[in-house]
Amino acid sequence: MGLENTSNIGNTIQENFGHMVFNAKTMKKYLSPETQKSLLATMLNKTDLDPSIADEVADAMKRWAIEKGATHFTHWFQPLNGTTAEKHDAFFNPDIEGNWIASFSGKELSQSEPDASSFPSGGLRATFEARGYTVWDPTSPAFIRESEGGVFVLCIPSLFFAYHGDALDKKTPLLRSQSILISQIYRVAKIFNIPIQQRPIITLGAEQEYFLVDINLYKMRMDLMQTGRTLFGVRPARHQQMEDHYFGKIHPRVLLFMAEVERELWNLGVPAKTRHNEVSPGQFEFAPVFEEQNLAVDHNMLCIGVLQSLAEKHGFVCITHEKPFSGVNGSGKHNNWSIVGPDAKNWLTPGETPHENAKFLFILTAIIKAVDTYASLIRATVASAGNDHRLGENEAPPAIMSIFLGEQLSDIIDQLECGVPTSSKCGNILELGISSLPKLPQDVTDRNRTSPFAFTGNKFELRSVGSDQSCASPNTAINLAVAEALDLMLDELEQNLNDGIDFNLALQALLQKEIKAHKRVLFDGNGYSEEWKQEALKRGLPCASNTLEAIQAFIDPSVVALFEKYKVLSEKELQSRYAIAKETYKNTILIEARCALVIVKTMILPAGISYAADLANALKSLSDVKNTGLTKMVNFTASLVDSLAESIEHLEETVKSNNPLMIIEQMKELRHYADQLEKVVPDNQWPLPSYADMFFI
Repeated sequence: MGLENTSNIGNTIQENFGHMVFNAKTMKKYLSPETQKSLLATMLNKTDLDPSIADEVADAMKRWAIEKGATHFTHWFQPLNGTTAEKHDAFFNPDIEGNWIASFSGKELSQSEPDASSFPSGGLRATFEARGYTVWDPTSPAFIRESEGGVFVLCIPSLFFAYHGDALDKKTPLLRSQSILISQIYRVAKIFNIPIQQRPIITLGAEQEYFLVDINLYKMRMDLMQTGRTLFGVRPARHQQMEDHYFGKIHPRVLLFMAEVERELWNLGVPAKTRHNEVSPGQFEFAPVFEEQNLAVDHNMLCIGVLQSLAEKHGFVCITHEKPFSGVNGSGKHNNWSIVGPDAKNWLTPGETPHENAKFLFILTAIIKAVDTYASLIRATVASAGNDHRLGENEAPPAIMSIFLGEQLSDIIDQLECGVPTSSKCGNILELGISSLPKLPQDVTDRNRTSPFAFTGNKFELRSVGSDQSCASPNTAINLAVAEALDLMLDELEQNLNDGIDFNLALQALLQKEIKAHKRVLFDGNGYSEEWKQEALKRGLPCASNTLEAIQAFIDPSVVALFEKYKVLSEKELQSRYAIAKETYKNTILIEARCALVIVKTMILPAGISYAADLANALKSLSDVKNTGLTKMVNFTASLVDSLAESIEHLEETVKSNNPLMIIEQMKELRHYADQLEKVVPDNQWPLPSYADMFFI
């Protein structure tokens, strides 16, 4: 019976996978064959959408959505605040006779008009300039979201533009950068005589880390509710140092939550694959099967929404802040990036023939060139107030961008720099046309968790992305940087071939030159060490230590030139990204500081004063007894209360300066005294749930 039930569950999952998505299976039922073929060509091959099919597609979506229980539709988009946005419109409208009828036109599907003045624009829009447009992105399938209570809404993935065409979202530049990179991949295929079987695909796998906190404890923490992180709190005696939570047995209550999250994601066509405990108590991870990049970004944003909405149902709050708890691991979103070429092969997998190996080395060298040239840009795309607490700690990659290749590939790169590689660490002889790599197993490298950009067998893993961030901006930067590197290298290679130089000799000379120019970005050692920081400075690598430093890259002339060269973003649009990042950072710090002041003045300081008074009264009542220890405790507690009160004044004055870096330093002082008080005030008198309360579910 048990086996039969298990089989039924498996069949149900397979049957229901993607059933809330307007995918190829659904289209077949609701669209004519000609329209289905046209729309699928747009989705899979990124061909231009035939506007004549919009009305039929809209009517099909409407009928399908209403049958599923939906009453409204929305253009689901990703504005520059890093979240998703939606405005719901009913399918139903009154006719001339007063009847309430369902309608949904191709125009409504293709475009909507939300208020653009109330979203971050970085100066692209004035407050009085409200007109903006959301435009259907047919390359990402529409889906139906179910909210608590059985409310169903048809969600149409969309792009967001201002009235004059400025991009106000994160997906528009991502799609543009993909197109530019794919055009260069076709050039690589041509010069290496690679057959064209399909459109190239840029793939992404986003591993999502998060914390779960009991909702009742969460509601008692004003700091978590308002800022997403604890501004005060003492790490308990036992936390993650026993290394027993990572991959440990999942608590039944958490497992029930995870299982429901997966079921909903499967219904939405998200290929949820992996779930496990993370390093810190209360921390967990979700990972999908890797997908086409644009779809993967949408699915990751969906994943965050599902995690947060279902957590409350299970008595939790899902926290995606990069560092909600001090002293234990923070949360990232490991961004696994790769290329599937027009031959349907992963081009970051070393091949089995000299021809494939030469192509692999060419792509690898272009990536090295790209990351070295635009390290500051990639760093800027992962900069935020939350991620500043995480990057560089002994748990996450450092803020310094570098590439980890592993022992074998590093050895081959070293040999190529000096001339023609003749061997590998595995003992294989390299038969050189340009040269042939040996057949490499997928896991040819170890893993280096201290590297921000690590080769992991058949992909590069950007580990710097914060758990609360969208993957769109980092991938836009990587796509565009690699596209330019390929563009420049192909130009030179093609020119040399036109000049009659042998292909293998020209290719080898080009790779040797580029490796010599950009090898400084390669580092396989401990990225946490002080020695690496000093070495990186010697190499001239950018070392932005905080967000305000990092985001300067958005307005660097070389970055502006890159984006304008390929028409991904204009200088004005880049200026807007810089302005938004700067303003968001400052506002985040100010909110945290003001929240901290309220908590300390109304909760922590009164608790400290009350306990100090209790101790003083106890000492007074025992005046006939020698109480050296109690006297010391009274004096120590009183001094902490006094120092905390002074620190409140200091922070209030610093907040007036509006200098976020000064405010951060003063908040550290305030926290120090507050946390010292937590260590002495009795638990039943402390006004906030402790870390120990929240960690252990």
